Amino acid sequence: MKRFDRYIQFVTLRAFLLVATGLTALFSLLEFVDQLSYVGQGHYHLADAAAYTALLAPARFMQVTPIALLLACLLGLGGLARHSELTALQGIGLSEIRIIGAVLRLIVPTIVLLFVVGQFIVPSARHAAQERRTAALASDSGQSDDNTAFWAHGDRQFLGVRRFVNERLGEDIDIYRFDDQGALTRYLHADHATIGADDDWQLADVTSKTVVGDQFRTSHQDSMTWHAFLSSRQIRFLSLPPESVPPIALYRYIQDLKRHHLPATRYEQELWSRISTPFAMIALIACAAPFVFGPPRSQNLGYRMAVGIAIAIVFSLGQEITNRLGLLLDLNPAVTALTPPVLLMLSAAYLFIHTRE
Repeated sequence: MKRFDRYIQFVTLRAFLLVATGLTALFSLLEFVDQLSYVGQGHYHLADAAAYTALLAPARFMQVTPIALLLACLLGLGGLARHSELTALQGIGLSEIRIIGAVLRLIVPTIVLLFVVGQFIVPSARHAAQERRTAALASDSGQSDDNTAFWAHGDRQFLGVRRFVNERLGEDIDIYRFDDQGALTRYLHADHATIGADDDWQLADVTSKTVVGDQFRTSHQDSMTWHAFLSSRQIRFLSLPPESVPPIALYRYIQDLKRHHLPATRYEQELWSRISTPFAMIALIACAAPFVFGPPRSQNLGYRMAVGIAIAIVFSLGQEITNRLGLLLDLNPAVTALTPPVLLMLSAAYLFIHTRE
């Protein structure tokens, strides 16, 4: 029986690799087309657009993995059903639950793969893509892409950096310091800053405004040292979009924000979205079961693909809506992340029972 389990897994895995590669290529192509509008600005050429798109491919792969598993089940198991192989497997004693269970066991290695990609590949690739794109878009006058601005808060301070030239040099820096009651006590603006090996910032051309009573006292210094509340490693990760931050760094940053009693909802939501990924995979695979083991008319390839795409669209929209509502209404991130997979599991169970009647 284990040999038949491995055969089912092989067929599904082969379909998964095909679908995941296709979806990654499709979304990468759309990204490349979008980047073409920037070609010609500064020193940004066609090769830069292609390199930027290629470096984002690992992140795209992570995004499409759950949907690719759903389509892989519909294609792989559907192909077995079309050639009556599922009927033969059931005839020798493999139940429908065991066949789906063989596919579900693929989730564990898939999650391990996603963790490795998310922890070690995506952050470095995304960081390299952003640095390359920013440097290429910078014109001779020194202008750069405004989307590279970085903001962070901690230790009752807010840090804003207009642009990081590299990992050790930032430009156009604003620092706001607040007291325990949340009142502004000091504001610093520096033309640029060099980040030392000990993570202290050497600010240059600094304007300082200190609040005394209801007035500002302004002073200017050529340079000063600022003890940052973030390490250079944290800054490197947090300059990325939340979905590209490594899971371990994301968890540590959330704990750090909570220690300083600062809001961490956006990052908690991203963390719980990743935690909910295995549940989403289980739900999507379960959704494929009624259509794989359903009536003969459901064995048509076009029908299965249409069903898979429809489920993927509805599920993705559900995730997006619950995430937005969670941020808007300040709901528990765990609830908003787990609600779509749970609802999908219940729907799959209903469909499976209904098709058996």
